[in-house]
Amino acid sequence: MKKPSNVPKKFLFISRWGEILDIAYATQNEGNEVKLYIEDKPSREIGTGFVKKVRDWKNHVEWADILIFDYTGFGKECTDLRAAGKIVFGGSEYTDLLELDRNFGQKELQKHKIKTLPFKEFVSFQDAIAYVEKHPDAYVIKPSGETQELKQLLFVGSDDEGLDVIRVLKAYDKSWGDDFGNFQLQKKVKGVEISVAAFFNGKEFLKPINITFEHKKLFPKELGVSTGEMGSSMFWVNQSPIFDATLQKFEPSLAKQKFIGHIDINCIVNGNGIYPLEFTSRFGYPQIFIQRAGINEPIGELLYKVATGQNFKIATKKGFQVGAFMVVPPFPYDDKKTFELFSKDAVVVFRKDLKEGIHPMHLKKVNEEWLITGNTGIALLVTGTGITMRDAQKMMNNRISNVIVNNGYYRTDIGDRWFEDSDRLWSWGLL
Repeated sequence: MKKPSNVPKKFLFISRWGEILDIAYATQNEGNEVKLYIEDKPSREIGTGFVKKVRDWKNHVEWADILIFDYTGFGKECTDLRAAGKIVFGGSEYTDLLELDRNFGQKELQKHKIKTLPFKEFVSFQDAIAYVEKHPDAYVIKPSGETQELKQLLFVGSDDEGLDVIRVLKAYDKSWGDDFGNFQLQKKVKGVEISVAAFFNGKEFLKPINITFEHKKLFPKELGVSTGEMGSSMFWVNQSPIFDATLQKFEPSLAKQKFIGHIDINCIVNGNGIYPLEFTSRFGYPQIFIQRAGINEPIGELLYKVATGQNFKIATKKGFQVGAFMVVPPFPYDDKKTFELFSKDAVVVFRKDLKEGIHPMHLKKVNEEWLITGNTGIALLVTGTGITMRDAQKMMNNRISNVIVNNGYYRTDIGDRWFEDSDRLWSWGLL
């Protein structure tokens, strides 16, 4: 049964890796009761001391007023729970497939009459190498299914003959062999990489929509390995030609599937058009935390209103929001020994006791101290907001300078992309 907005509620967060801690903690600080379940065993210490943790989320379904799933792969559970009358924020089998099965996602884009980039699916590295040798060009290697969680395996080629892609495919063949699963080679296109995202209440998209620019490489100026994410810049808008050309066309399909949650589509855009690359049919990380910095209403209440199918305009800040991850070794690699040696249980120190814009990631709280836990080395996300991008960056950098994370590193140029990208987007009529 739906509860009025000013009444505290019971939130059960079901998490794959513990990424949702910041939202769970904020929801609790807003006066609600919160329980957090983490599926991944090495990540289960995340959130201890911040929120109440549970061993088996299914034992707490009856307790909860709302269940929030933070990842793809829970679609069937979400559908079954909704059918049983529970209030659920999360995916569906259809939206799971959009993200996890790249082939299906591309076919759905074509079905909705959305222009896509040419791609080919492979299960064998040898076949892919032969294909590039026969059709020399610049390609992107994109793992599908579970392997796509290992973001450093995504490879964006820069050689017009595809020689760098062939070299990487040979290396993957040696290290992975047949265990890699299927993957795509997608033709590479030059342009601006941009995401459009929105909340969907089971019937329609809620405005405003979110425009995000991700910074995926480890080092400033897009150097180094792909990490999945080092930070993002964003803003909220009521209208977007990119949204109209992509996500908006999925509104009837998402309504038919009774999807209730958050969905994002990543695109490359240039003077010739808008080319969707992939879906994220769940919260994006760190996108959701930076969004929270720009939302002027309690995040728990917002998620509850979306999950109960309410139609409302989200209260957001004008201007820009930015966020940077502060990470420690071995990020972005998986190396247990290095993590335990350099990072595990290291204390996050605050020069002044100011935690505004500091979002806990893979942390636990012991005697009011924030300690690094988990196994990947993402300590914090630090956000800033402002009327201009420079203002937002300045606020974020001031907050970063208040935090000491031993052996910590982060990118110092989050948001810089905007200054050139915005000129190009204006000239193409896409802002």
